Amino acid sequence: MWLRPVDLAREHGLSTQAVRNYEDAGILPPAGRSPHGYRRYSPRHAAALRAFLALVPAHGHPTASAVMRAVNGGAVDEALRLIDESHVRLAGDRSTLRDVEDALRGLAPQRDPEAEPGATFIGPLAHRLGLRPATLRTWERAGLVVPRRDARTGYRVYGSADVRDALLAHQLRRGGHGLDRIARVLAEVRTAGGPEPLQAALEEWRGRLRARGLAMLTAAAALDAYLCQAADAVATPAG
Repeated sequence: MWLRPVDLAREHGLSTQAVRNYEDAGILPPAGRSPHGYRRYSPRHAAALRAFLALVPAHGHPTASAVMRAVNGGAVDEALRLIDESHVRLAGDRSTLRDVEDALRGLAPQRDPEAEPGATFIGPLAHRLGLRPATLRTWERAGLVVPRRDARTGYRVYGSADVRDALLAHQLRRGGHGLDRIARVLAEVRTAGGPEPLQAALEEWRGRLRARGLAMLTAAAALDAYLCQAADAVATPAG
């Protein structure tokens, strides 16, 4: 059974040009041609498109595209490696969320930084967090961290509350939050002296991770169906 580009497009609310673009990008296998030169797709192409569109919310567009190109090129092991890496990233994001929650449990009202022992400077703090000092300066301009200045040297001095804010900012950035959102949350934390203002952000983050995990299950089923279609197409030559 041959399918037209419009037949594939209609199922997913796409344009026929999008279907052609996916083929040109290697996301779909090459189409056959009619005697008049029109593209002719098969159920295998329909399965490929379903697999790709399921992979996108699970792994992101770049990884989904790379997976499909690898499968269509016969490099199934490479496709599986890409998927494994995406699962590792999700596991890392879950670990980061747990780290943020653990950090919030230790939050205390901000104290006077002048009286705090163990203050640190921008270089050591950047090294501790695995960041560049320029990143901390950017965060300061955005209001994420507000270190005091040493009256004699003019150097930035980060007290324990500033270190806490930098840690939370770093972890929330890894969770996909923008600087403006993080600045508002941290400002509320400083005012409230507790973790309550972060609970909504953490719940939203947890929901995104849950959605990605469920999407990965759906994508795995769709990709498996496509691999079966591809294997059948190889085992059953057109005749």
